[in-house]
Amino acid sequence: MPLRTREILAVSRPVSWINTAYPFGAAYLLTSGSIDAAFVIGVVFFLVPYNLAMYGINDVFDYASDLANPRKGGMEGTVLDRGAHRDVLIAAIASCVPFVVALVVLGDPASWAVLAVSLFAVAAYSVPGLRFKERPFLDSVTSSTHFVSPAVYGFVLAGARPTGALIALLAAFFLWGIASHAFGAVQDVVPDRAGGIRSIATGMGARWTVRFALACWTTAGVLMLFTAWPGPLAALAAIPYLWAAFPFRSITDDRSPAANRGWRRFIWLNYAVGFFITMLLIAYAITRG
Repeated sequence: MPLRTREILAVSRPVSWINTAYPFGAAYLLTSGSIDAAFVIGVVFFLVPYNLAMYGINDVFDYASDLANPRKGGMEGTVLDRGAHRDVLIAAIASCVPFVVALVVLGDPASWAVLAVSLFAVAAYSVPGLRFKERPFLDSVTSSTHFVSPAVYGFVLAGARPTGALIALLAAFFLWGIASHAFGAVQDVVPDRAGGIRSIATGMGARWTVRFALACWTTAGVLMLFTAWPGPLAALAAIPYLWAAFPFRSITDDRSPAANRGWRRFIWLNYAVGFFITMLLIAYAITRG
């Protein structure tokens, strides 16, 4: 039986839609200064189809491990019925294709390359034969690519010129993504090891993975000091994440599920920090204009 629209949307994790659509939209709008067809198509693509592909593919190929993971079911991930797998993959592909075709028509070879990397990362993270999510450290790099590449794509599609400040901004964002994935993996050390799944956290251990995440967030904050004003104020955005993760800096592997408390804070912190970043972007647009 085909999946209902509500079920398909649930697979796409609506709580996380903004995490990919916002970076693209902000990057494109700040560079081009206009709301045009490319902006609208890109925002809608990175809002729903992109997330449906990213999370849907993950849910399909993580079915066995998700069954054994007690935190799955809800905003942190659904456990799909096996009979729904084919429908989810079809919906993911069918929803992405028209947008990708339109963006290719509107773009140029440079934007095509960035979009290709972004889509490859979405698939490579979960599909059998690649399964980057089971390659320690590469899992965090790939996950970060999921969220940073829409911003890079927005800048490239709008014709932004690379500068030292822009590179520092994107490097900070990339480190933020690596830290976020690494910290999120800590809570799953026990079920992942039980299921024979490798991750940055099973490889480094819970304690050192948390400390690695803290180091990445700190470095990201420092890098923001090298961006154009008022970008340096965004260095303060690292503090809430450090606050959420710091209590778990010495957590042991057997107590790693307790890190879920920090992860749940992290999910909601994204909205508060996102509001702060939005205010800085508005200030930047005003000062530049």
